[in-house]
Amino acid sequence: MVKCASHWAGRLLGWGSLLMLASCALGLSLPPETYPATERGTVVDNFHGTRVSDPYRWLEALDSPPVANWVALQNRLSIPYLVGLPHRAQIQKRLTQLYSYERFGVPRQAGSRFFFLRNDGKQNQAALQVAATATEIGRRLIDPDSIGGDSTVALADYEPSPDGRLLAYALSDAGSDWKSWHVRDTATGADRPDLIAQTKFTRVSWTPDSGGFYYSSYPRGDDQLQPVIHFHQLGDTQAQDRQVYAVTDHPTRLPEGRVTLDGRYLVIELEDGTLANGISVLALDGRSPVQPLFSDYAGFYKYLGSRQGVGTELLFATTRGAARGQVIAVDLGKPAGSRERLLVPEATEALEQAALVGNRVIASYLRDAHALVHLVDADTGRLVGEVPLPGLGTVAGFTGDASSTETYFSYTDFLAPTRIYRLDLAAGAVSLLRQPQLPADLSAYVVEQVFYRSKDGTRIPLFLVHRRDLKRDGRNPVMLYGYGGFDVSLTPGFSAATLVWLEMGGTYAVANLRGGGEYGEAWHRAGTRANKQNVFDDFIAAADYLVGAHYTRPASLAIRGASNGGLLVGAVLTQRPELFGAALPDVGVLDMLRYHLASANARQWADDYGLSEDAADFQAQYAYSPYHNAGKHHCYPPTLITTAAQDNRVVPWHSFKLAAAMQAAQRCARPVLVRVETRAGHGAGKPVWMQVEQLADQWAFAAAALRMSLAASALDQPSPSSP
Repeated sequence: MVKCASHWAGRLLGWGSLLMLASCALGLSLPPETYPATERGTVVDNFHGTRVSDPYRWLEALDSPPVANWVALQNRLSIPYLVGLPHRAQIQKRLTQLYSYERFGVPRQAGSRFFFLRNDGKQNQAALQVAATATEIGRRLIDPDSIGGDSTVALADYEPSPDGRLLAYALSDAGSDWKSWHVRDTATGADRPDLIAQTKFTRVSWTPDSGGFYYSSYPRGDDQLQPVIHFHQLGDTQAQDRQVYAVTDHPTRLPEGRVTLDGRYLVIELEDGTLANGISVLALDGRSPVQPLFSDYAGFYKYLGSRQGVGTELLFATTRGAARGQVIAVDLGKPAGSRERLLVPEATEALEQAALVGNRVIASYLRDAHALVHLVDADTGRLVGEVPLPGLGTVAGFTGDASSTETYFSYTDFLAPTRIYRLDLAAGAVSLLRQPQLPADLSAYVVEQVFYRSKDGTRIPLFLVHRRDLKRDGRNPVMLYGYGGFDVSLTPGFSAATLVWLEMGGTYAVANLRGGGEYGEAWHRAGTRANKQNVFDDFIAAADYLVGAHYTRPASLAIRGASNGGLLVGAVLTQRPELFGAALPDVGVLDMLRYHLASANARQWADDYGLSEDAADFQAQYAYSPYHNAGKHHCYPPTLITTAAQDNRVVPWHSFKLAAAMQAAQRCARPVLVRVETRAGHGAGKPVWMQVEQLADQWAFAAAALRMSLAASALDQPSPSSP
């Protein structure tokens, strides 16, 4: 039984104070009459002959005074409630301590300079360093903390020029997907006047002479339109930038260009969902129009880089004809029918990523959701070695190009903060470059991987992180996390937040659901459109397994997910509310019938979700859409819905509408709260202080809901700065 915090009365605001104080003695509780009144509208839509009520449509008007008032009232309820939870201050303090360690990103070499991210443990945003060698700390080149007073301006991306003298870098404000690109002189640290705005989800690609770069931007800053590729000549204004390519024959394809190493071609990737894309090539001599290279949309292609020989050879990872992925090479100097060769054939494992560095293709596979890395000769396709890894974890990086002789990568797992390694390509030797020093002892915890059967018998992997002395007595508090979509694989990775949950006495579980990329394209497709229910069945089966195997019980089981994972939590919450003791859906896609109307970007999700304009898609969506199913039960587990006012990827009205529907349906005293962060977006670029605040809310809420008994010393660890 949790106890009321002694300072609640001073922190609670307004008309609900006495009711909350009275109910607090009963546990994590909130009488239904405490929620702010939410007006029900009369909107009814007709989808293929089915009439669908949408009473909270008015909450989609995000800039309207009524919605602003509704958000203020919800925060007026949720913020004091969360601040007053037992152990929240203790949890926040420990999170702050565990985020306070020095950590590094993977170095990238350009010319004689190395660029990498570094957080010294005291920064809210990682800074970009530049150094003469990969081993040096160097000097701070970009410091986002110095740009915004609340540290909500983030370094969203960066790209050094080939000679390393200049740096194009993108800033994002308050978590927005919109980015502005700037150019900085790496020697002086001074910005040039160049400024590129109206961009989302685009990188820049420099010309070999470092005289300019290609980028994609939305005309007039309107993301309902298709982006256009432009070339920016250094010193020009954006208005002077030359249009290079625009899609004129299809309404949803999004182009992005990459310059080949020799500067002869622009490789244009045409994104159109998550299952297939197209590739075109533009000769930059100005003599030829854009030429389609792969235009049948029979698979997904990822451009890896180019090699120079007699002609220009392009390398791609692709799922065309290989559901688990393969690598092909295309020689642009040969006739169309004879210029392609298979370089790395499809393997038993799924190809998660590949890179062309030096004369090696570095192919990173997933074996039951953990990394396996092969080195392949780019001339012959012969396997020349396997990169030794310290455990069953996740790798990233492998930066460089066809002229490189070495590369760098990162490794992490559930109990290993991210380490940086150097790989000598000629020798195949790996050496440790940087290893963070964490202010915690991880020796008390272990990781196990188990497999369970879903509703239809499919074998699903599940990672479990817990204390070595765990007793399977059915009473352990468990946090179950999932995603299940967009070909995204959930692989092992260290998180300070997870460690705090472990220190609180919890077990952390990660389910590798269908819809992800853990086993290739077929695994992804098995969790899309009409098959989306498989994802929810997999997650429910994970919960059933944890209960059946005596790790926990429903009253001690919390579920958590963000974005598409927020949809996951919302769907299973409305389908099986009795199975969970707490639910934490974050920035979720929750109204499946109207998600695609929020932005042009959202329509790109149709490969996974379908579109309600299609009758078959509608039937599948309507059956699981959390918002539309929230009225089917009248006692949901304690639920904390989190979102952000500046989220322009999954707009916050999804969370608003689900919160309104669940509060209206709730007839028991289990709280359904929505917490709206006003200076954040979908999650990228969120400063450390804001991450800590949200995690403290979520962990304290889950701990109280699961009735976790935290010993006074459970999180009472010495500060890293203490003697």
